[in-house]
Amino acid sequence: MDNMRKKVLVMLLSVLGLSAHADEGMWMLSRVDGKTTEAMEGLGFRLSPSELYNTDGTSLKDAVVDFGDFCSGVVVSPQGLVFTNHHCGYSAIQSLSTPQDDILSNGFVARKHSEERPVEGLFVKFLVRTEECTGRVMTALDSLYRANPQEKPRHIDRDKVDSICTAIEADCRKHNPGMDCQVKSYYGGNAYYVSYYKVYSDIRLVFTAPETLGKFGGDTDNWMWPRQTCDFSVFRIYANADGEPAEYSPSNVPLQPKRYARVSLDGYRAGDYCMTVGYPGSTSRYLSSWGISERVNDRNVSVIQVRGRKQEVWKKFMDADRAVAIKYASKWASSSNYWKNSIGMNKAIADLGVIGQKQQLEQRIRDWYSEDADRQRRFGDMFAQLETAYRARRQMVYATGFFNETFMRGIEIYRVASKLNRLPQDADSAQVAATRESLTRFFKDYDARLDEATMAALLDNYRQQVTDAKCHPACYQVIDSLYGGDCAAYARDLFARTICKDTSCVSRLLADSTLRETDPALLYADALPDKIMELVGEQKEHNNIIHYNERLLTQALLEMEQDEPHYSDANFTMRLSYGFVQDYTSHGTHYDYYTNAQSLLAKAARQAEVEDYRLQDDIVGMLKEGKWGRYADKETGDLHLCFLSNNDITGGNSGSPMFNGRGELIGLAFDGNWDAMSGDISFDRDLQRCIGVDIRYVLYIIDRWGHADNLMRELGLR
Repeated sequence: MDNMRKKVLVMLLSVLGLSAHADEGMWMLSRVDGKTTEAMEGLGFRLSPSELYNTDGTSLKDAVVDFGDFCSGVVVSPQGLVFTNHHCGYSAIQSLSTPQDDILSNGFVARKHSEERPVEGLFVKFLVRTEECTGRVMTALDSLYRANPQEKPRHIDRDKVDSICTAIEADCRKHNPGMDCQVKSYYGGNAYYVSYYKVYSDIRLVFTAPETLGKFGGDTDNWMWPRQTCDFSVFRIYANADGEPAEYSPSNVPLQPKRYARVSLDGYRAGDYCMTVGYPGSTSRYLSSWGISERVNDRNVSVIQVRGRKQEVWKKFMDADRAVAIKYASKWASSSNYWKNSIGMNKAIADLGVIGQKQQLEQRIRDWYSEDADRQRRFGDMFAQLETAYRARRQMVYATGFFNETFMRGIEIYRVASKLNRLPQDADSAQVAATRESLTRFFKDYDARLDEATMAALLDNYRQQVTDAKCHPACYQVIDSLYGGDCAAYARDLFARTICKDTSCVSRLLADSTLRETDPALLYADALPDKIMELVGEQKEHNNIIHYNERLLTQALLEMEQDEPHYSDANFTMRLSYGFVQDYTSHGTHYDYYTNAQSLLAKAARQAEVEDYRLQDDIVGMLKEGKWGRYADKETGDLHLCFLSNNDITGGNSGSPMFNGRGELIGLAFDGNWDAMSGDISFDRDLQRCIGVDIRYVLYIIDRWGHADNLMRELGLR
């Protein structure tokens, strides 16, 4: 951005009184107010509010989908074509890959509808509308506490709230057949809304670039800038002949959506308006200083420590066998992503002094409520309650984190054994079939040798990290009494004797009921739920007190700053963030707001020393030709690959469309930046950046690498 444009932008934001909020916030589309709209218009937004969210007609919300409850996506054609990130489609691509048909490595192009590959278990959701139901929740909650009024000032039982929300969801589904209804809390439990969704479950893979492009940079560049990752994949939504959701059938047809987004070849400049619409997962911007400290010191530590150890084991097996590498590709990506995220979060929280900033805000709140007797009565005890409850549960939170990462997420044989333990000996045919089907999917991407080595390493690690014996599951008694404390010997014997290593386990269990008392994996798994429930149960009273007082803290802040706009924390519901394209300075080094093909080729030249920079020769040759055609940026003449904006995003936003001020698609969000990994806790407007893949790069690969003329015609570009 030139100096004049920068000055105008700063002046405008100052006039609007929104300089602190111009690019911060994950706003509910149904609750975008006039002040927020005014700020957006000042930055270059050219749509009306009804073109964003409209329940009586079509709007931009109708082009955005929740992709599988873990990512976002955007419909880009009148035939239900969906763009999302490559890493969002990664598990689907991996599930369709085999060593003989390795589309993960080689890429995939469907040149007609009959070649598109259905993905079992994948779905997308369209938001139909959102309605407030705070009154319904609070009225029901008041009635529950009427018999025990002494409980309410102390805490609100989250189980009671959850049961109320579940009842409202059931009632909404009853009165809206064919809809999925979800009630979520907002503003720390001070408000509740129900969202109505239409869910489509026949989703088919249409296009994916080779993994070297879709994951270029891998773990090396994850959460980093500059980036050159071509992070996109293409799917299609299918429906029945009436356009309604239906299970997979060859007779289903491509969905004709209510709205689709048009792609733009116009590009962007620094300072241009940029907007994301998607489904951000979870933030904790209103969390107390004690809650932040717990996140850093107790919760994140378990993710960092256990996943780091697990990934050491996995890597040895994956490097040695391509078949194992394919099986564990998606699991590795998921594990390592949040492992690195937790490392970066802890570092950023420390570097930016986030806890100190929160403590200063809490002191402001103390000063504010101390000025008024009624405020003192309502809020005066909450900080003492928070400090005491967080301190009381700390040991159990630490142990629970390590327990979950080790036993529930780390050692995979638990998933097999727990399914078998839940299968009745006299199970009917439907129960048997469902269990067998589930385990068949599991074993497709499972390696027993790897899991045995993982078990040995993680069992030993857990005992070293969680030294209190009361937090140890029953398997350690067996390890000590029968194996002399040798975790590797225990794991070796368990895997040698258990039936839980292949799909025959269901038949073998039903044929021999004595296995429930003798199989070592079944016995191992049977004891784990009781132990985790014991650890969690010890926290319940403290959890309720914390939940209630964190809610009060949010309420106090909203009252104190009632004249300022406030967004709710992300909670996997549709949100809008707005800002502008912006460059980036980190530790004294200035980075431009985009990367180009030359920067990709420079990294690819280092592929002998950095495996994550590997790129096929034909792709290198194509890029070296430099024939960008209409995909070249009009100002620089380069092929822009990725770009930066200051949009506020988090996990779940992956695949979110990045729109210009006219609502046209200019990119897909796929990552944040390392310096601002504290973003889930605290937004730093100087450092926080959203990394997106340029839609022109996406189209270039579809066209020039994939030669997918069918898709280019569908997109209106032929």
